[in-house]
Amino acid sequence: MTYMHEHLRVDLSKEKGDRDCLLDDFDAIGQELIGLAKRGLRRIVDVSCRGMGRDYDYLERMERFTGLTILISTGFYKEPFLPKEALEADEKTLTALFISDIRNGCESSNRRAALIGEIGTSLGVMTPAEAKIFRAAAGACRETGVPLSTHTTLGTLGFEQVRFLKQLGVDPSRIIIGHLDLADDLDLIFRVLDEGAYVEFDTIGKITYLSDEKRAAFIQACCNKGYSRQMLLSMDITRLSHLAVNGGPGYAYLVDSFLPRLRVLGVSEEAISDMLERNPDVLLGV
Repeated sequence: MTYMHEHLRVDLSKEKGDRDCLLDDFDAIGQELIGLAKRGLRRIVDVSCRGMGRDYDYLERMERFTGLTILISTGFYKEPFLPKEALEADEKTLTALFISDIRNGCESSNRRAALIGEIGTSLGVMTPAEAKIFRAAAGACRETGVPLSTHTTLGTLGFEQVRFLKQLGVDPSRIIIGHLDLADDLDLIFRVLDEGAYVEFDTIGKITYLSDEKRAAFIQACCNKGYSRQMLLSMDITRLSHLAVNGGPGYAYLVDSFLPRLRVLGVSEEAISDMLERNPDVLLGV
């Protein structure tokens, strides 16, 4: 199995004014992931891109500690979390930067980015800075063919993101729209799937935003319409309070609690395998 949208270390604490948003408990995270590896998890894509507090030494130690393959990403997130370099650089410079991360290795690391993202839009609006990053990311995606993964704030602008990226020449089969379940709009999800993009149900367990009963019903409806080969599942753990040791759902919640819910609804093992195994392999070219 592959989790396609996770964070193993992320720091949004300064902007949010909340220490809980510095996810950095190596031991607790590592133990959770070791448990998940025993359940069949093999790979995680860490979408903590540039400016989000990623630590390459930390990720390398985590990979050795857990035995999992950890893939990294390139890009910039969204406002107000964009560092100075993202705000000041022009589109051409950003495109070249992303391509270099993919082909040569990210920043001080020799680890090459396997994905562009998560690049995001604000609540109901794409700011000029965010649009610039989307254009730069589109250029890097066209040039390298690596998948491009987005952040939608509470599910807003998911359809607009797909249309914008397609207008920029991005193959929709390389586009992953994130957090779309949070819009609580099944018709919107169908519209994005009809555009040929992937929809990522990646906030599983975050029931203060949307119940998992609703998420599971959405997934069931999508699978019933034959969309399982355009869907992905993940947890998007971003806070210390999300860890199981701190009373949160933890990384294993998807496997231990959510997949049984899907099975009860009649979602097939083939569809579950599509979402957690086949589709990530296709996107990542493995």
